[in-house]
Amino acid sequence: MPKVESFNRKEVLASATQVFHNKGYNGTSMQDLVDATGLNRSSIYNSFGSKLSLFTEVLSYYQSSGNSRINKSVVENHNASDAIKAIFEMFLQEILCDNDKKGCLLVNCKSEMANQEPLIKSFLEQSQDQMLALLEDIVYNGQMERIFNEEQSANDYALYLYSSIQGLRMTGILNANEEDLRKLVDTILKVIH
Repeated sequence: MPKVESFNRKEVLASATQVFHNKGYNGTSMQDLVDATGLNRSSIYNSFGSKLSLFTEVLSYYQSSGNSRINKSVVENHNASDAIKAIFEMFLQEILCDNDKKGCLLVNCKSEMANQEPLIKSFLEQSQDQMLALLEDIVYNGQMERIFNEEQSANDYALYLYSSIQGLRMTGILNANEEDLRKLVDTILKVIH
């Protein structure tokens, strides 16, 4: 008979997310996770399998939260231009509210783990593909509505926007000057209009 978890899994994931976000995967010890979650080592291993499995679940938890915010931004806007602006505004606000200058867990993970762990690389590739598909769909709709130019394909612009988001998030770790970041976003968006 499987053992029933006597803890709130979402709360544990939230606590573990904070630790991994602050210290990175390699800098996080099992003792850090024990201290943050209030679970003992055997509970962590029994419930999550390994530090890597817990980290993968943390990434999914973090991504799910981000996707919900992105989807809400897209749904609340009536045209493609407003949807793209809302996505960038959401990321800009995250940078401005990031008092610890931790950056994005997924972007940080990409630089720390993508070339070290095939499981993490696969997760990051799937995450990237999802975001690229969303951006391509928005750009395509914007091109059909004559809001965005057609100098390049929707696929090309999606990759450009995705790379720009990644760059914005990295830039925001060292430069959280709102005026600078807003000018950067304006420059990025001019390319597709």
